[in-house]
Amino acid sequence: MDNLEILYFEQLKKEVQAKYLDNHTPSHNDITKWKGIDIIYFQEDLRKYAKGNISEKSFYTYFKTSPVSKLPRIDMLNLLSNYAGYESWFNYKKLKPIALPTTEVDEPELEITPTEKTVKVVENSTMDKQATIDVIPNNLEVEKVDNNLQVQDRNDLEKSTKKEVLQINNTDNQQIETLSNVQKRNFFKKNIWYIITSVLSLSILFLIFRDQWLYKEYTYSFIDSDRNTLIKDELDVKILKENESPILIRIKPNAPFKYTTQSKTLTMIVSSPFYKTDTIKRNLETAPEKENIELKPNDYAILLYYYSRSIKDFKKKREQLNQLISDDAQITQVYDNETYAVERLDKQKYISLVTLPTTALENLNVIDTQMKNGKIVLIRFKISTNEK
Repeated sequence: MDNLEILYFEQLKKEVQAKYLDNHTPSHNDITKWKGIDIIYFQEDLRKYAKGNISEKSFYTYFKTSPVSKLPRIDMLNLLSNYAGYESWFNYKKLKPIALPTTEVDEPELEITPTEKTVKVVENSTMDKQATIDVIPNNLEVEKVDNNLQVQDRNDLEKSTKKEVLQINNTDNQQIETLSNVQKRNFFKKNIWYIITSVLSLSILFLIFRDQWLYKEYTYSFIDSDRNTLIKDELDVKILKENESPILIRIKPNAPFKYTTQSKTLTMIVSSPFYKTDTIKRNLETAPEKENIELKPNDYAILLYYYSRSIKDFKKKREQLNQLISDDAQITQVYDNETYAVERLDKQKYISLVTLPTTALENLNVIDTQMKNGKIVLIRFKISTNEK
């Protein structure tokens, strides 16, 4: 039985080959010599006409060898039968039967007497009638078997078709994924120098402009708390940083203080001859970028400045300065020249200096003052050399 099935399959292969040669011209007419592109075109033709496909491995197993040693699966047999123009493998075998060789045995002729002939004729007539009776139910059984086989063939064909469709979809999906991966690799290879150049350019730009991106500028305006106006005198701002020496910045009159930093905190000491020294701390993570800071005036320093420069009644000026300045006050005059840096004066000498009727007093600037118990205990002043 297996040899007969293999004969049917070899015959089907010839019909498949003939079907393909009707519309195509491969490199060889013999299907056993097909390879490469011939096999690919044959697979495409199978998909087109039989709605199924066989793998390249199956082609080499069952088509490159003739005759084969075993049959392929029933779904492949049905697929090839469909391609050749038949409903199924069973239908193909039914419509294309293979005639097997038969041997005839010569029997010796026996002499028959007239009586035996009469008896034999009667027996043959009886047997013919009985055979006619038996043929009718046998034919009905054959038709039922054929119908059942056709239904089974259709079911097998549907199952194999569904299975082949799933295999084709899986194959197509794998091909799409493979193509996508290849395209990604090719894109990366073609653009790798552009990517490297872009990364280097961005790194260089970051190094150049990182101060602008990471640093932030804060602006502080100093206000007289009594008058609510900008301070018209010079201010000294001392920036304090951990483990670093203080940074002293001098602010011009009416000018804001601008400070750029990437730190999260700021500590600064603001001082002026006519305003009380104040230590200001800010958390820069929540602080505004612009802020007004109030400073309290140093009333005694303002009075000292007023008495030293503005009163023209020198007798009254001496009395007021004598009351304002402590007897033990430390008074220091700061010079601009390199010969004398500072000079210590006592209270009476300072009062005599600032009560003399001279234009030098117009250039007198009080640098620093300190108060204790309502008296001035420290005075640092300077007389500019640009006398009028």
